[in-house]
Amino acid sequence: MSEAITKLDLQGALPLVASGKVRDLYQVDDKTLLFVASDRISAYDVIMENGVPNKGVLLTLCTKTWFEILTKAIPSLRTHFITLDLPPQIPESLRPKLQNRSMQVRKLRILPIEAIVRGYITGSAWKEYQKSGTVHGIKVAPGLQESEAFPDGPIYTPSTKAELGEHDENIHPDQATAIVGEPYASTIASLAVQLYKAAHAYALERGVIIADTKFEFGVDEETNEVVLADEVLTPDSSRFWPKDSYKIGQGQASFDKQYLRDWLVSEGLKGKEGVRMSDEVVQKTAEKYKEAWEKITGSQ
Repeated sequence: MSEAITKLDLQGALPLVASGKVRDLYQVDDKTLLFVASDRISAYDVIMENGVPNKGVLLTLCTKTWFEILTKAIPSLRTHFITLDLPPQIPESLRPKLQNRSMQVRKLRILPIEAIVRGYITGSAWKEYQKSGTVHGIKVAPGLQESEAFPDGPIYTPSTKAELGEHDENIHPDQATAIVGEPYASTIASLAVQLYKAAHAYALERGVIIADTKFEFGVDEETNEVVLADEVLTPDSSRFWPKDSYKIGQGQASFDKQYLRDWLVSEGLKGKEGVRMSDEVVQKTAEKYKEAWEKITGSQ
């Protein structure tokens, strides 16, 4: 297995704008950023000490593919994606390492909420529902079983966008409106559900259930349009289940970082800093990510 790239050094070629759990953002010019996906992986809001080789490449190519699929499905959709080509400022020596894990994107004013859409009741939504019959404070149908599809279709369940090291917090859509204001809040809510439905239908035909996913949106300051940003529909931002083993009333096998999460819980390491994944966890997680990518895109 190749070496995981967890730290990126552009040797001063471009100024660093921000560094997140997985991505580092650099300024190309006044209107353009370079998004570089490392092989870092986080679970329960903590970044692991070691990474998953080639994960950044897979996330970037996965996102580019989904942008193409979604733009075909929703012709009015605008995304921040420009190109996978590297800007001329990047020195030749760094290009092999950065190619296909980097995308040039339009600079936007990012709206400070995570636009989560849930088609099935699982994870934190299932926990809340068991206690109060609600999901993000929204009353949903009684008598649902774990992993069941919401009977009235997917629901928009936003969360706050926490600073690095903090936890995102599930909020009611009304709170999201208070944070981002109108007309952005309504546009995000309806667009996120549209995107989820298009992606869900596409993946289902390929044997994958998208149980839930999160989108991020920004505003183009010149046109005031809402634009789809960040990564989309990757195993980092979504819960993918194999359709052939899906069964209501229980947790599901998944093509995402659930293997890592389960390992952390079983080892008593959930939420702890400084955790190094075992070779087996790295390999199994890499396999799951690759399997989802191959099923959805048909790529090897």
